[in-house]
Amino acid sequence: MKNVRKLVVAVVLIATTGFVNAQSKVAHINVQELLGAMPEMKSAQAELKKLQETYRADLESSMTELKNKLTQYQNEASSISKEENEKRALELQGFERNIQEAEASAMQEMQKKQAELFAPITEKAKVAIEKVAAAQGFDYVIDASQGGGLIVAKGKDLLPEVKQELGF
Repeated sequence: MKNVRKLVVAVVLIATTGFVNAQSKVAHINVQELLGAMPEMKSAQAELKKLQETYRADLESSMTELKNKLTQYQNEASSISKEENEKRALELQGFERNIQEAEASAMQEMQKKQAELFAPITEKAKVAIEKVAAAQGFDYVIDASQGGGLIVAKGKDLLPEVKQELGF
């Protein structure tokens, strides 16, 4: 009976120790808020906006040119041959297709430039989050951004410390 009692006490101690060791420290941070506050992100967004405006101006210029040609060809349609009208219609279709291709290319270039600009900023934020979490002994850091899956945010918020780590 004495051995059974010792065995039960030993099992309870081992289980309790295992439970205590299994508990991990968890913190949260709103990564979107952090990225939005970073000066590098603000300048990257300004650069993207400038590029977007350039593409938009080019596309609008091409659309204006297409509309002008369409108006001109419609006004001249009755005074030229059927073959010439068909040739002009094909020309306009080709011009419209070129505009659509330019628009698709501009979108791809914007996405490529965004990835190029945001990657080092995101990596810098990740390194700072990892550094602050390790310094404070957190095993897990959950993204508290909207849609990030965090339901309860009663744990430690690392945003102020990570901002301090990044120098702002």
